[in-house]
Amino acid sequence: MEKILLFNEIEQIEKHIDKYSMEHIINGQIGKFESHARFNLLSFDWHDIDAPQELPSQIIIHFSDRNIFFICENERSFEKVHKLFKKDDSIEKMIYNFFAGLIKEDTNYLETLEEEITETEDDLLTNSKKECTKEIIRYRRELLQLKKYYEQLNRIFEGLVQNENNLISEDSLRYFNILDSRIDRLFSNVLNIRDYVTQVREAYQAQIDIEQNNLMRVFTVITSIFLPLTLIVGWYGMNLQMPEFSWQHGYTFVIGLSILITIICLIIFKRKKWF
Repeated sequence: MEKILLFNEIEQIEKHIDKYSMEHIINGQIGKFESHARFNLLSFDWHDIDAPQELPSQIIIHFSDRNIFFICENERSFEKVHKLFKKDDSIEKMIYNFFAGLIKEDTNYLETLEEEITETEDDLLTNSKKECTKEIIRYRRELLQLKKYYEQLNRIFEGLVQNENNLISEDSLRYFNILDSRIDRLFSNVLNIRDYVTQVREAYQAQIDIEQNNLMRVFTVITSIFLPLTLIVGWYGMNLQMPEFSWQHGYTFVIGLSILITIICLIIFKRKKWF
């Protein structure tokens, strides 16, 4: 018997699964993979790569040598299971085809995601677009969801390939091992992309630090130029009788001295490549 249900329809299969499974499904106490004498119970939070902004949706699979049931949290996961589920001559092949279809496009999706991150990196480093920081945060969150998703599938397939209750034949077990290796590669790709996003964030932060240093250098140059001029202002601003006050060219001399000091400072800073 094969059936796809929503959580609120689980009573329809009450006669076909044991009391333990019913209670754990209803109470949400299922581990990622549970192997029992006559059946296996799988649970994972499906991450929709076509709508990464959506929250993960739980899918539970209960199968024995005669029955297989898919129990979905919402309509979105229900439609996904309906799309991927194909009846076959054996339950183990149905499970294989379901998971194979589930991760079929994931490699292409991760490659596209990596290309988007590369483009974002170019924008960050060449144009310093601050709005791109929101993209980095989005990538980090999505990759975290993908990491959790593939970790769940890893645990499920570790249990399936161990095949403690022999519900999977030796011939089919070879194909499950292939799927297990594929999920391992997807998980490794996600970790690599996460490291890449971290490098992009660090490179952007370094670029921001360089821009801030350049800005501080400009302020330092301006302050250094006005420092001797401030000294002159303070000197001639003293309430004392100075000889220069009676000199007819005193005002012109102070102006010329200020201009000369400014030019000398600019020449020194230019030679030291401060600007």
